[in-house]
Amino acid sequence: MNGLNHTITGSKLTAIADLIRLHKQYGTVLLVLPTLWSLFMASGGRPEVHYLVVFILGSFLMRSAGCVINDIADRRFDREVERTRTRPLADGRLTVGEAVAVFVVLSLLAFALVLTLNAFTIALSVVAILLASVYPLVKRVSFFPQVFLGMAFGWGAVMAWAAVKGTVELPPLLIFGANIMWSVAYDTMYALMDIKDDIRVGVKSTAIFFGSHVYRAVAASYVVMFFFLYTLGYVAELGMLYYTGITVAFLLSLFIVWRVMKKGGSPEAAFRGFFDNVWVGALILLSIVADLNLS
Repeated sequence: MNGLNHTITGSKLTAIADLIRLHKQYGTVLLVLPTLWSLFMASGGRPEVHYLVVFILGSFLMRSAGCVINDIADRRFDREVERTRTRPLADGRLTVGEAVAVFVVLSLLAFALVLTLNAFTIALSVVAILLASVYPLVKRVSFFPQVFLGMAFGWGAVMAWAAVKGTVELPPLLIFGANIMWSVAYDTMYALMDIKDDIRVGVKSTAIFFGSHVYRAVAASYVVMFFFLYTLGYVAELGMLYYTGITVAFLLSLFIVWRVMKKGGSPEAAFRGFFDNVWVGALILLSIVADLNLS
């Protein structure tokens, strides 16, 4: 009996790990990067360890919670899509009640971290929860769930600035806008992987909306994203290290789009294009850190 209980417990833990995408942390990285852009800028390039711990660990917890609420909302759709049919709620390894419990625990842990920050940031965290909860429902009524994803992923930048400065100024709002366009770009490529299944089951996305113009739309999203980032450099009075770095990141972004297009938007190429945005975001962070500390 004890062996059976251990097996059941182990299978549930494995299912929970799959539910929160524990072995696929690129989503967490894409969430934490714009937060770190803002945090390093607000801190003059040298944030306190406390802030780093709160926002890095908080990003992991909130991204995990977002995966849970997404799978709860999409469990019936996931059964009909080849890539997602083995998710724990879709294949029955977890119940909805168990998933809700995981979501509550993750959210409470994230909120406990936020409680170590100032009152203004605590108030802003309520918006983060609302955005994470609403995002999975948007794909049912709008072709632009990627915009809401960008808002959810970009809100950490607003919170990070507020945690350090106690207010919200233009720089974090520019990062917030840049991240919306960034999310539209990389998540549109991600949506290309499921476009046939999404059309069949009735799920909406920018990949479906843009149709034959999808690559031009993704490239245009990058152009607007980097317009925000160049404006950020001007407003924050950053120097040549920053501008050089983000120019390289911009060219890398356009190369990513070109490569996905040349591969015909295959699932493999689309995922590679999506994943390589981690390097784009990391290069932007490196540019900010280098400029603030070396210029």
